[in-house]
Amino acid sequence: MNPVYTLVIGAVLLVFRIFSWKVRIVGHEHVPAKGGGVVAANHIGYLDFVFVGYGARKQGKRRLRFVAKREVFDHKISGPLMRAMGHISVDRAGNTRVALREIATALEQGELVGMFPEGTVSRSFMPLAGRPGAVKMAMDAGVPLVPAAVWGTQRIFTKGRKPTPARGTVVDVRFGPPIDYTAESDPLEVHERLMTAIRTMVDELQRDYPQAPSGPDDAWWLPAHLGGSAPTVEEAEAAAKADAIRRREARREQQRGS
Repeated sequence: MNPVYTLVIGAVLLVFRIFSWKVRIVGHEHVPAKGGGVVAANHIGYLDFVFVGYGARKQGKRRLRFVAKREVFDHKISGPLMRAMGHISVDRAGNTRVALREIATALEQGELVGMFPEGTVSRSFMPLAGRPGAVKMAMDAGVPLVPAAVWGTQRIFTKGRKPTPARGTVVDVRFGPPIDYTAESDPLEVHERLMTAIRTMVDELQRDYPQAPSGPDDAWWLPAHLGGSAPTVEEAEAAAKADAIRRREARREQQRGS
């Protein structure tokens, strides 16, 4: 047991009550009750790991160790907590071997690892194409690969917008059956099936969501194809690529300066 993780979970439950967030969990029985596993979810807000991790705890109070970008660990507030809770830092623009070894070790020791295959928050609130890292880690360790979907967290804290209490917000988390694969499977093909499963669950959560924008000014959190004012998937993909270019350029400038 990680005492900090337990303490943070208690604080999270208190926040849920204070802001009257209604968290609905479906399919937690698909999360392995024991042994290693990779849980791969869509990414629409900065608190996704909190809610998906909370959902995984419904399966025997299992702890989900999330892989997060280095910037989260560098933050003066979130950094110490992320490290104390045992989450895993990855430097997307640098050497990823240390993070990959830590993930592999965690899976070999029977832990659950949470990953966001898209690698970034989707501004469209629809799953982006993503990369097969989660699939490769699961296949290398021979552990279950569980798709997950989350909806509603973007209303609380997402990219380009200030965090808000969003009182009374419903947050839905859904886990699906593990994705089938064999040692001979093509990781790219398995990744496509994983993302298809995630997209299907996201679509179901969106269409079954019990709340709607309060008016035109509140339609920002709804996808364009559902009548909202969020960017399209194509626009979100372009923005994600631009962000990656800026990160690489910033890293080069930092290296020149040092």
